[in-house]
This record gives sequence, structure tokens and C-alpha cells, in this order.
Amino acid sequence: MIIDAHQHFWNLDLPFEYGWLHEPQHAPICRNFLPDDLKPHLQSAGVDRTVFVQTQHDVEENRWVLKLAETNEFIAGVVGWVDLASPACEDQLMEFLGNPKFVGIRHVTQAEPDDDFIVRSDIVSGLRILQKHQVPFDLLFLTQHLQHAATLSGLLPELPMVIDHLSKPKIKNQITEGWAKDLRNAAQYPNVFCKLSGMVTEADWKNWKPADLKPYVETALEAFGPERCMFGSDWPVCELAASYEDVFAALKDILSSLSPTEQAQIFGETAGKFYDMKLESLI
Repeated sequence: MIIDAHQHFWNLDLPFEYGWLHEPQHAPICRNFLPDDLKPHLQSAGVDRTVFVQTQHDVEENRWVLKLAETNEFIAGVVGWVDLASPACEDQLMEFLGNPKFVGIRHVTQAEPDDDFIVRSDIVSGLRILQKHQVPFDLLFLTQHLQHAATLSGLLPELPMVIDHLSKPKIKNQITEGWAKDLRNAAQYPNVFCKLSGMVTEADWKNWKPADLKPYVETALEAFGPERCMFGSDWPVCELAASYEDVFAALKDILSSLSPTEQAQIFGETAGKFYDMKLESLI
């Protein structure tokens, strides 16, 4: 079973905050993207299931996408949001824990003005609640935040965490300094995983090629191993630089020298285990 561990939907007709989509550089993706838009890409690439990942700091998005998941079997998991800093954090979480497709939590840490937001005491208290209930947490970091992955692992050794988009390294400029060291430090903790996702939009949007991504994928693989790496398309954000099919094909090409067992881990098994998804067998 091939699983895309990172995709989004948005509906500009709903009362959510999509201000970033109205920035000029995002004009190509400033429209609705819904399950029927994704299905043809999944069929074309041969992807069986996906994990939706939040875009809103709003529990209403959790409710909306869980309803989409009821009628779209390919949505195997929903990574939602709760207010980690709120006394109501656990109550918010409990609303969704009974739904087998609710598999994790994310906060858009990269947009916080405080680079140390994720290690604030009130946020760590919220993360302790996730740890208590064994709810995985997605780390949406920029490179300057990546140092905090090791810090969090020291504080929360039983909380499953995954670094989204390899923490957005500067692929366009082919910079690895600092980033590689922090990624390896994070990988020393067995509860931290890594998504091989979001790379094409960190590269040259118009002129990227798989070879540009390869050093970053190889660094992640050396650090985490295929048993802690997972494929994510980052659709529809990826469409700023590449089609869904091109993103999938690029990673397949980069990983072509790995064994079938290792490729199977990256393209499905790791995500299934990390998010503890209740995946029905495909007939």
C-alpha cells in the first residue's frame, strides 16, 4: 500500500484564514482544492491512501476534513489541530480521539514570530497532553527551528514526532551547513521521524531537477534510515513548482537504488506505523 503522508485541502468558500494564498507568488494555487481534485493524481501515480495535514489553527477544520474522510476512503488519516497553549487543550483533543481517522496534531510553528515558540513552557505542557494520549505531532519548522527537535525529544521522549519537509532546507542555494547537523542531532532520538516532502518548493520552482533534491534526501536517509522516513507530496502546495506526478516520480528516481523493502517503508509502511493508521487491506 502506497501512502502519501502529507497533503492538504482548502476551500476558500469556508470561513477559514487563507491569507497566505492571496500573496502574489501563490496565485496559481489560490483556488479550492478538494478530494475530487486529488483523486486523478493518486490514480495516475498509483498512490492508495493519503494523510491530510492541517492548514488552520481552528478545530473546525478538523471537523470539516473528518467529514470529507467519511466519504473519501483514500483519506486514511487526518492530522488536525488543537490549541496547545490552552487549558482546553485536552478537552479539544478528546473530541477527536475516538475517530479512527484522526491520527495526529500539527501547529504552523514556522509562522510564529517567536523562533522559540515550540519550546515555551505552555506549549510543552500541551505537547505533554499529546504524549499522554500517544498522539503524534508534526513539526512544521524552518531551518532555524530545527535545533528544537532534539530539545523536545529530551523533554518528551515518548511523543512520536515527525519533521515536515525536512525542515525546509535551502535547496535552491544548495546550502546544507547547519541544517544537516541539526537534522542528525534530531535523528539521534528514536521518537523523531522525517517526511521526504515539500522539497520542490524549496528548490528553483522553474528549473529544479531530481539531482537538486538528492543530497537532502540522502542526508535524511543516512540520519533516520528508511524505517523513519516517509513520502509526502505536499499537494497542492507542490503545484507551485511541479505536478503531483512529478514529485512522486522524482522521489522514486532518487530512491531507485534502495531495496524494494526499503522503498516500501518510505512509500507507505513508515507512515502507517507512525500514525498508527487502521488501514484496511486492498482487494
